[in-house]
Amino acid sequence: MSGDSDCTRTSPSAGSPSDNELLPDRPKYVCSLSPDLVTKAREELQEKPEWRLRDVQALRDMVCKDYPSLGTCLDDAFLLRFLRARKFDYDRALQLLVNYHTCRRTWPEVFSNLKPSAIKPVLESGFVTVLPHRDPQGRHVVCIRPDRWTPSNYPITENIRAIYLTLEKLIQSEETQVNGIVILADYKGVSLSKASHFGPFVAKKVIGILQDGFPIRIKAVNIINEPRIFKGIFAIIKPFLKEKIANRFFLHGCDLNSLHQNIPPVILPEEYGGTAGKLDISAWNELLLASEEDFLHDFSQLVLPCDSSPHEMLVSGDADEKQCDDSLRGMKPQLYYCY
Repeated sequence: MSGDSDCTRTSPSAGSPSDNELLPDRPKYVCSLSPDLVTKAREELQEKPEWRLRDVQALRDMVCKDYPSLGTCLDDAFLLRFLRARKFDYDRALQLLVNYHTCRRTWPEVFSNLKPSAIKPVLESGFVTVLPHRDPQGRHVVCIRPDRWTPSNYPITENIRAIYLTLEKLIQSEETQVNGIVILADYKGVSLSKASHFGPFVAKKVIGILQDGFPIRIKAVNIINEPRIFKGIFAIIKPFLKEKIANRFFLHGCDLNSLHQNIPPVILPEEYGGTAGKLDISAWNELLLASEEDFLHDFSQLVLPCDSSPHEMLVSGDADEKQCDDSLRGMKPQLYYCY
């Protein structure tokens, strides 16, 4: 993710092979998708290879016209992430891009000093990792284990930072941009005290990022070993979920056979009844930590806007905080009841 974010430079209309040649400081896009994935992107995302650069240029022009001070990267490859995530709908892709930056502006506890080395304790705990093998649909499986977190060691925002960097690394792959990802969340051992850290305010922020502020396609969320307390947690989450995403949640309890209907045992570790050996977090940790310089370079180009119109804000400040505080007071009895 590199390139020029200066909208004052003029760019020719997209559609001719000479576009990138006229902008020598902007990396020339080279598609890395296999023929099968090109076909899949055409059928599922309305991505037409012959129109791809034209579509990217259209989005770039919209950014420069409507949000000249957004401070975003304007490379073809970077903008393609947002077009693919919104099935090449220009307006929705633009709003997603604006939300992406707004999220970074409105939650400094998560986005300040965001780099792999800063969240090394979270990675070493095994709270979040990525399984080494993709599923039959070509999707990476992100494994989240809340029981690995000790609240007295660091705040919940550190876990969110680790998940965000994991997603940033995954979305660099065009294959992931097309296929999406699957989440496997193991709630074994999650207590009432730990669940209380995930109130409506945090829930709304996280879900806002995943649904409307990050260019990734979440195809399924598999919950395993959820205790009764999870009913209370899900009661906090559900009001903020769009129906499409809510329908992609699968609660398996302790039933590994149910899990295996969604994720085949051949890619799962032994801990989840799979045949892929013990869960090893070291490979993903090493990969993420080795990307430190790339992240520093990429994020340095994302200059946060100094002003935003109210309709651009993903979270609207004090009013939403008060609403979430009120919601939390209402949810606490549910948490205790479920526990």
